[in-house]
Amino acid sequence: MEKQQKTIALGIESSCDETAVAIVRGGGEGDGGSCSGGFSGGEILAHRLVSQVNEHTCFGGVVPEIASRAHLEHIGALVEGALSDAGLGIEKIDLFAAGAGPGLVGGLIVGLNIAKAMAFAGNRPFVAINHLEAHALMPTFFSPVGFPYMLLLVSGGHTQILLVEGVGRYRLMGTTIDDACGECFDKVAKMMGYPYMGGKHIDRDAKDGDARAFDFPRPLLRSGDLNFSFSGLKTAVRTKLEELGELDGKTRADVCASFVAAACNVLDTKLRSALSQVKVRHLAASGGVASSPYIRAVLEKIARDNGLELHIAPAEYCTDNGVMIAWAGLLEYGAHGASPMDFAPRPRWSLEELA
Repeated sequence: MEKQQKTIALGIESSCDETAVAIVRGGGEGDGGSCSGGFSGGEILAHRLVSQVNEHTCFGGVVPEIASRAHLEHIGALVEGALSDAGLGIEKIDLFAAGAGPGLVGGLIVGLNIAKAMAFAGNRPFVAINHLEAHALMPTFFSPVGFPYMLLLVSGGHTQILLVEGVGRYRLMGTTIDDACGECFDKVAKMMGYPYMGGKHIDRDAKDGDARAFDFPRPLLRSGDLNFSFSGLKTAVRTKLEELGELDGKTRADVCASFVAAACNVLDTKLRSALSQVKVRHLAASGGVASSPYIRAVLEKIARDNGLELHIAPAEYCTDNGVMIAWAGLLEYGAHGASPMDFAPRPRWSLEELA
């Protein structure tokens, strides 16, 4: 088969604490390596996901061994269910993709081995996908986005500003030097007694708070570069909470609002600075934290102020999911071909290494 005929992909995501399988059909991928090219989007034929939040809640974070066992437990049923939802036999899948890193090595092994086995059995291509690239390309699935575009990748493990010049072509303009933004949200939430994955609780309570009540620091705001640091903000919130003691409802809301304002101020300032350095027509965001209404509001204002088209995937596709892996598999295969069957999981795998 020719590459352009490879239109249906099955993708597996197992890098952390979600096991996800999706089947997508591509549509008009165009030239994946072109700086001016774009994509007309794809079609979701099936998407199944099992979250492990309940398994990890009592530990206050993801336990790698538990995550790996859960992936093994769920992956077979998810593949069968996705094929059933799509009304397809496995022989109708044109290529198989799996997240190969960065992530927890045990989970990566599960997804990679299943995808490789299906590809080998059906004599189909296998594509190893960089998890960050899958997030970076996700906005192109839902709307036409021309290259180059500016991307804010903001999640529990990563906070990066990237210039996306094409499939496999990413210029890192800024990154966190310590905690990621999402990690900071989760740790502050834990300090405040919210359950695991507490960012949504901070967002909820911040609506009723005064963002000027506490003057939390904005680390690296005037550093002259585009890098981020969120550990100092996290520490400042901890110090303030220790000083305040038990929180009433109003004070809790004020802490949340002030914390969110500080984090958003940093993201806003750095992203505006990045946009002043390059010429683009499109601004995009991906990663779980991009589903925050406060961060979305920041992005919407930046786009309006700069006359840019804004592209953010629906909230459920900002977090880790199988659709992003399947879609990246189609685009990567079209641009660069299949991956070797001996491709090993890469717990650390930067986007720059794709070049």
